[in-house]
Amino acid sequence: MSYGYNGKILHVDLTAGTIEIEEPDETFYRRYMGGSAMGAVYLLKHTPAGADPLGPENTLSLMVGVTTGAPFSGQSRVAATAKSPLTGLVGDSQAGGFWPAELKRAGFDGIVLHGRAARPVYLWVHDGAAELRDAAHLWGRVTAEVEDAIFEELGDARVQVIQCGPAAEQGVRFGALISMANRANGRTGMGTVMASKNLKAVAVRGHHRPELADPDGVKAVAKWGTDHFEESDIYGMGMVGTAEVLLAQQESGGLPTRNWSSGSFEGAEAISGQHMAETILKERDTCFGCVVRCKRVVEVVEGPFPVDPRYGGPEYETLATMGSYCGVSNLEAVAYANQLCNMYGMDTIACGATVAWAMDCFERGLITAEDTGGIDLRFGNAEALVQMVELIARREGFGRVLGEGSARAAQELGVGQDLVVTAKGNEFPAHMPQVKRSLALIYAVNPFGADHQSSEHDGSYAYYHDRMAELDLLDPQPDLALNAEMVRYALYTQRLYSFLDSICVCQFVFGPSWHLYGPSQLVDAVRAVSGWNVSLWELMKVGERRLNLLRAFNTREGVGAEADVLPPKVYVPLEGGESDGIAVTVEEVEAAKALYYQMAGWGEDGRPTRAKLEELALGWVADEIGL
Repeated sequence: MSYGYNGKILHVDLTAGTIEIEEPDETFYRRYMGGSAMGAVYLLKHTPAGADPLGPENTLSLMVGVTTGAPFSGQSRVAATAKSPLTGLVGDSQAGGFWPAELKRAGFDGIVLHGRAARPVYLWVHDGAAELRDAAHLWGRVTAEVEDAIFEELGDARVQVIQCGPAAEQGVRFGALISMANRANGRTGMGTVMASKNLKAVAVRGHHRPELADPDGVKAVAKWGTDHFEESDIYGMGMVGTAEVLLAQQESGGLPTRNWSSGSFEGAEAISGQHMAETILKERDTCFGCVVRCKRVVEVVEGPFPVDPRYGGPEYETLATMGSYCGVSNLEAVAYANQLCNMYGMDTIACGATVAWAMDCFERGLITAEDTGGIDLRFGNAEALVQMVELIARREGFGRVLGEGSARAAQELGVGQDLVVTAKGNEFPAHMPQVKRSLALIYAVNPFGADHQSSEHDGSYAYYHDRMAELDLLDPQPDLALNAEMVRYALYTQRLYSFLDSICVCQFVFGPSWHLYGPSQLVDAVRAVSGWNVSLWELMKVGERRLNLLRAFNTREGVGAEADVLPPKVYVPLEGGESDGIAVTVEEVEAAKALYYQMAGWGEDGRPTRAKLEELALGWVADEIGL
């Protein structure tokens, strides 16, 4: 008997309008666990090489994990996987909320979406059944309106909805998937893939709970988290949200400012989590069953930037990308820009970073007011930020160009290529590899581009000895080191984080350092839910398997080490603050990459070898990519 999972994957052929249920065996579940590991399997099997990311042949999967819906903190996460319209390579994105747990209660462990519907539809999944419904009346409407319309149509306000927004419908390449009108699978354009399929939303509702192998063990995991939350290092994030880290980043010279020209922003205090808590914060929200309650809910009633609490509030990444990246210190404007992204369905990181790139170009005279439609797109102009975000969402005026993302916009306009801050076309998140050197390596080699949640950051190595020791990480290095030990640190923590995205648990709750639970407790949680006598070694192998699956997809697309590059801006010394004069060097990054490939068991070309894939029980992948 299966514990923790339903044993059912829903396949929806939107072209034919047919629905089938696959029932994989237990080996499949134990080998991949869920999340983007499973998503990558279906992507490799069902999306042909060279497929158009916005064509019907692209496969979009929404996968949860074996522990999803179990009664402890941090388990309600969903991974979206498809070929990315932003990068042209593998796309991957995670989000929390209530939708993941509700999908499990509805009787399924994942959904694989094939083809393209002839007209707008939405998928209604409920208690083991599924049907396609007309969505013509929902097309073009913002996220909260769509949710309310589906609630009314289905007669149940407890239905959970994940959807693409109007921005994705208009072809913005960084369209997000949005649930609860404020939780985003933001990165790599997964919302745009859904929109390209004429699929507006997936609504789920269920009353089934998969049986737990060891209910008392699950209760013990939950109780420990509740009992230790207030003394844990995650407590501050519960109180202040991810915005807690903004001032710490500022103090270390690691707050990206004015399109990455500096790591220090004079307006940091005004957009900090502490200032938000004292001014516009209305309440803390949470994901299904989680004690941390880190989600911000803000409200602005008066002034030019009114914010509806229905759309949540800005996280650290948004405060940085819409704030310091753009030189904007107006918290209400940043919160309103965040609302626009949640209303229209856009990744705040890609959106804010693209506007920052355009501001950099404007300041240098590479683009002018004639290009922007008269908008004075200078750093620090809060009104211009908000105007441009809305233009991007509507694909109007200069927003049409910026909706391509900064790398494509620079190519289309023929200016500012050296000012773009992306890896594989994916905009950098707000953690600076100049001051966190292992991120220079991870940003370069990560299969879906720059990502701050794909490994542990440098500072944790020295401070969390016991938990790091569980990963055989016993030798913390000096600041700014990118030597062999830091490459090993990057690789090992990347594998653990990769597992977290396969089992679909929150990286704020489970992890190797400042998290509520450490690695050994992650093992306890998986054992208690599934009944499998797993070890940390086995879980790390699942994470390694996922990384190789994602990398294999890129290999099949003809891409290897030549794509593992960083943008010119990170090699230019920073100006101002604690990081003044600091830059990454080409030599250290290239040396780290070469060593990383060897440690990962890949060739000098950065591609998985048949030997490595066979060792991971992925021989079928080696055949698929022609090794």
